[in-house]
Amino acid sequence: MTITTADKAAPVAPAAPTFAEAARVWARIGLLSFGGPAGQIALMHKELVEERRWIGEQRFLHALNYCMLLPGPEAQQLAIYIGWLLHRTAGGLVAGILFILPGTVVMLGLSILYALYRQVALVDAVFFGVKAAVLAVVVEAVLRIGRRALKTRAMVAVAAAAFIGIYAFHVPFPLIVLAAGLCGWIGSRRAPGLFASGGHGGGAAADAEGVVDRMFDRGELAHADPSWRRAARVLALWLPVWLGPVLLLWLLAGPSAIWTQIGGFFSLMAVVTFGGAYAVLAYVAQAAVDSFGWLAPGEMVDGLGLAETTPGPLILVLQFVGFLAAHRAPGGLDPLLAGGLGALLTVWVTFAPCFLWIFLGAPYVEALRGNRAVTAALSAITAAVVGVVLNLALWFALHVVFREVWSFDILGVGPDLPVLGSIDWRAAVLAAAALVAMLRFRVGMIPTLAACAAAGVVLAWI
Repeated sequence: MTITTADKAAPVAPAAPTFAEAARVWARIGLLSFGGPAGQIALMHKELVEERRWIGEQRFLHALNYCMLLPGPEAQQLAIYIGWLLHRTAGGLVAGILFILPGTVVMLGLSILYALYRQVALVDAVFFGVKAAVLAVVVEAVLRIGRRALKTRAMVAVAAAAFIGIYAFHVPFPLIVLAAGLCGWIGSRRAPGLFASGGHGGGAAADAEGVVDRMFDRGELAHADPSWRRAARVLALWLPVWLGPVLLLWLLAGPSAIWTQIGGFFSLMAVVTFGGAYAVLAYVAQAAVDSFGWLAPGEMVDGLGLAETTPGPLILVLQFVGFLAAHRAPGGLDPLLAGGLGALLTVWVTFAPCFLWIFLGAPYVEALRGNRAVTAALSAITAAVVGVVLNLALWFALHVVFREVWSFDILGVGPDLPVLGSIDWRAAVLAAAALVAMLRFRVGMIPTLAACAAAGVVLAWI
């Protein structure tokens, strides 16, 4: 038998991972998933595509593109998707739960410490510095998302309209998402080039077969075949899993109870969080501060700073909001117990839908990939997200750099404007330094947060 050079160079095909082996890898990814969606996706690519070859490059990018079409954290959904391909529903559950479990535990601990020791002078000084760094992080996110999304004048116009709508006229975020999607859908038929998507990751990536790809070739992934009967079973199971607790709380406690408010509000957020955490945070911040009165403006920035330092999706900041909301309206419960239950409820209604979206839609992902109208609609939504995140950056800047703001109302609508005499020069200097560090010198998020926290302690004594 003659062995060719090509045969010698061909890599040995990796064996399919056992369920226990996959669980260990998902736990590792969950513990190391710092750095927001970009860092989390890069980590999964390194672990699953490059090192273990569980999935090929093109199939990984295809799965990622599908997850980016969905509301919710795309990195966690990508983990659920790949876990589901490898080990069916149980694999998806383990992958998705382990992806958020470390961050959930850490965030709960930080929320408790915040509630107990927030008024301590040293802790207050640390959070003063963190606020300035968070402002820089959000500005950097605006630029990063904008470079990817605003490829045409039409996309720039959608982003500008979204910013004006949410900042000046207080248009609800879900309505902006729907309007942008409709704009892209119609635009794809009238002027397809204006709403074309650049894709994610490019189309020229070199491919190498992975374990999942060979399982498809051998016909071993029957659970990935679309079926209306299977879809009906998924809906019948996961809709009650997600919304059942909310309905039960509404029946037991009534519509005005804090538990019902938390469950209902964050269930809505789970449906409209296109574009990632930064997009929805402006709407959550305004609702939590202005509508519900759960938090003060600066506390939302504190929560985002805590979420930036934990592993897992940035959307875990919602857990912080749910904790404080229940902690401050505990009813007859101990405040810390009430806060813990509020945090658990928030996590449940935020992440349970992610499993529904993947288990229901993943078998149809091939059909979605070739749908030009759907792609254009989601591209327009991504452009609108740039405007919404810009509003978030401005909202944070107003409440970090200035001590007072006022509303310029005309017929009940109008933007919030700063009281120029209330500028906090220490916050302004720290925010400017953080922006220069991240944008000019490419300093990472965690070092910037740490440096600003230390600087906040120093400036607090000046």
